[in-house]
Amino acid sequence: MFDLKGVFIISILKKSIIHLRTSIKLIIIVSMSILLIIGAVALFYKPIYSVYYNEEFLGYCENKSEMQKKISEYIQKGSGENVAFVQLSAMPEYKLCLLKKDIQTSDEKIYNNIISTGVTYYRYYAVLLDTEEKFYVETFKDAEDVISQLKIKNSNNIDSITVSEKYSTELKAFSGIEECVAGLYEKKIVKSTYKAVTVSSRSGSNMSGQKIDLGISLINPVEGIISSPYGWRWGRMHTGIDIRGNTGTPIYAAAGGTVVSAGYSGSYGNLVVISHGNGVQTYYAHASALYVSAGQTVSQGQNIAARGSTGRSTGPHLHFEVRINGTAQNPRNYVY
Repeated sequence: MFDLKGVFIISILKKSIIHLRTSIKLIIIVSMSILLIIGAVALFYKPIYSVYYNEEFLGYCENKSEMQKKISEYIQKGSGENVAFVQLSAMPEYKLCLLKKDIQTSDEKIYNNIISTGVTYYRYYAVLLDTEEKFYVETFKDAEDVISQLKIKNSNNIDSITVSEKYSTELKAFSGIEECVAGLYEKKIVKSTYKAVTVSSRSGSNMSGQKIDLGISLINPVEGIISSPYGWRWGRMHTGIDIRGNTGTPIYAAAGGTVVSAGYSGSYGNLVVISHGNGVQTYYAHASALYVSAGQTVSQGQNIAARGSTGRSTGPHLHFEVRINGTAQNPRNYVY
């Protein structure tokens, strides 16, 4: 009985080995066939990309990555000077395929066809008087030089001159710095002290120095040294006080209230105006950053901005004003 069982097991093992050999031979034959097919394909064909743009077939591209990189760089920089960017209606689509090796690719032709459909946008800077564009310059530094020279010449209209960054499909004709300065300069009319005081009083400045009760108490809006007081200065009325210090120093609301405006305002630069009720307002000018917006309610001591040197300024400081029904008061009557 034992011998029959052993014979049976040996018989099964022999059959298994035969089947295994057959399977190995079959696998080898299939593998060799696949390798032969791959070799034949590789001998006569190559992987390549067919390129479509707006659903139109443009040709065959050998290197998809290089093609896309080149197109992306063109979109960002374009060609020529003052280009801000190039806008394409779509991006190309790539489909992998096998083609005979003798078929030529047309990467450069495809690239030129795609970029020829782009719309080029140019960047330049407009120098405005009030809201009218007067001159165009190539760089922001050129615009800064125009403003700087007009400040040095003490042009009467300096507070009305601004710079705006522009983007257009049409590049404007640029003017030189000297041409801009000559075209914008307006001679300042010097008035007598008596007349100047009269005009200043009419424009809403309390020249008497008399303290008027605000009905609220104010706190110092920023740390620093008072570098310019309230009053007559350089032939004009200085309607606030300047507190000098480092750029970025926190500016605090002198009292609680509602933000009337927060943004860029001519010679004031970045300006926050807060209404405290009963006609009382405080002004915070030349800020490097604004942390509040119009309509927002703020509390006394809240950080509303950061000291800076924007607008008509010779260095980092806070220009602080106190106004009652539009008339500027001496802030030293209430703070510092």
